Amino acid sequence: MLLRTAETAAADRLDPARWTAGRLPPEVAGLAARPDTLAPGSPAKVGILDLGFAVRRGRTELVERYQKTPLQIMRPLWIDPARPDAAHVYLMATGGGVTQADRYRIDVRCGPGTRVHLTTQAATKVFRMEQDYASQLVHLDAEPGAYLEYLPDPLIPFRGARFYQRTAVTAAPGSTVVLGETLTAGRLARGERHDYRVLATDLEIARPDGTLLAVDTLRLVPGGDRRTVTGPAVFAGHDHLATLFVVSDLRPAAEIADTLHRALDGQDLLYGVSTLPEDGGAWLRLLDDSPVRTAAALAAAWRAVRLLLTGTPAPDLRKT
Repeated sequence: MLLRTAETAAADRLDPARWTAGRLPPEVAGLAARPDTLAPGSPAKVGILDLGFAVRRGRTELVERYQKTPLQIMRPLWIDPARPDAAHVYLMATGGGVTQADRYRIDVRCGPGTRVHLTTQAATKVFRMEQDYASQLVHLDAEPGAYLEYLPDPLIPFRGARFYQRTAVTAAPGSTVVLGETLTAGRLARGERHDYRVLATDLEIARPDGTLLAVDTLRLVPGGDRRTVTGPAVFAGHDHLATLFVVSDLRPAAEIADTLHRALDGQDLLYGVSTLPEDGGAWLRLLDDSPVRTAAALAAAWRAVRLLLTGTPAPDLRKT
């Protein structure tokens, strides 16, 4: 019976309805086509991570795990000397990058009282596409008392890339979710700036009852007029755009916003901070031309808000 249940669960995860985006932005939907390479749903074209965390014997443990290449993880690490109960997980893609007709889905469920830090092993490279598009669906669920950080490395769209990402966060009252994202203008070392075909993202953060705390939508379609992506409402002429959302009721939203302000005060970059509805937290968006300064600024904001909310410093998360 247990084997049958596991097989049924695996079949549900592989159901095309789970890894297909369904509702697509028209900018992406218009590119949908059956490629003459491997089609969506083919072996190695569907990457799935399904992770569940719970507190066991005083620390956060990975209690549910399903992975399908090219997405995978190694075992969790407990590397924070100040919080040895916190699990750190590195998300990896074995293919080296996202190619046309790839369909990825990531589900993460954090039970009551868990502490989870998720990041990627390296930047996400979205390769050139001549047919169809690629997509990634991310679902994060934090139950009461959970503390979840999702801080992937930058997303880099190559020339001709066609990519759609939808991130849905459910944050229960009493939980904390710190969510970061960095987008680059392209493969800058090759002189590629906004040479992708389309880069579209949707982010929605809500309470379990459906109350919305944040909706963030980007539709980047350079076309023949680069001003549509380099204008004041998007990249504003810069090469890197980073965002950090902090959903928490551990401190008043205004105090979280002030902390984000102070973390970046005096730095030579363009940024803005605002509070979220329902006193649900705050968010930051910054622009710069240097990948080093952008990463450092985002890390400084994360470290400052983590110290505010937990009273403990962030660990050193070196990557090799």
